[in-house]
Amino acid sequence: MTEFKHIMLDLETMGNRSNSVIVSIAAVPFDLESGEISNNHFYERVDFQSCLDVGLKVQASTILWWMEQNEEARKEICKPAETIQLVLMKLDAFLSNYKNFEIWGNGARFDMGLLQDAYHACGFNKLPWKFRNERDVRTLVSLAPHIKEQTKNVGVAHHPTHDCLNQIQYCHKTYEKIFANNHR
Repeated sequence: MTEFKHIMLDLETMGNRSNSVIVSIAAVPFDLESGEISNNHFYERVDFQSCLDVGLKVQASTILWWMEQNEEARKEICKPAETIQLVLMKLDAFLSNYKNFEIWGNGARFDMGLLQDAYHACGFNKLPWKFRNERDVRTLVSLAPHIKEQTKNVGVAHHPTHDCLNQIQYCHKTYEKIFANNHR
């Protein structure tokens, strides 16, 4: 059985600034070298009002952006959801199954930064990952951008689990290309 040392994280939000409302969270363990993906995924929708209640914010431009997205993605964020506090506790429990993992997000401080804001707003004192183990998808992709461009996405755009699976796919391919080029 593979011991997964990498976890891809993706959020859907109502803003792209610090302290934005989070409407869904996904985390998918994987192996960067082999591209193997765990069958054990985390996915939860987050109650919009519970985020507002702890002081997280909405950006009108992001609501307008959501109105332009596909119907399936829009409907997904409107389904019944758990409070932000409960979802963060569930994410803690999920991540506690993995030791010394590297956590990946799309942007140097977007996914993990917004989650850190949410943990703080909810009164949690500790993050469920080590800050030194944060990894950035966009930085890796920038080393060989053609790989992402040539990778066919699967699933629904802006569904965090599907976004995780797509990001894992092109991160693995990029890693593989870089590794192969460095060991010729």
